[in-house]
Amino acid sequence: MPLTFILSGKNCRISNIEGGDALRKKLMEMGFNTGAKVEIVKNDVGPLIIGIGGSRVAIGRGMAQKISVEAQ
Repeated sequence: MPLTFILSGKNCRISNIEGGDALRKKLMEMGFNTGAKVEIVKNDVGPLIIGIGGSRVAIGRGMAQKISVEAQ
């Protein structure tokens, strides 16, 4: 399911990243690799705030829609 479907406060694991090479490279540089554990800090109006690798990252909804995750 897309990252945008996960509620705030929940954890999940990245299973796939859809999109072109530029998008995949950008996300990988931010730590969004297949198998990475992420925490949804904020998912309401506007960009999502994601906790990943000890950092918090804000990503837009369009970009988050292309990240497939498995709920934990």
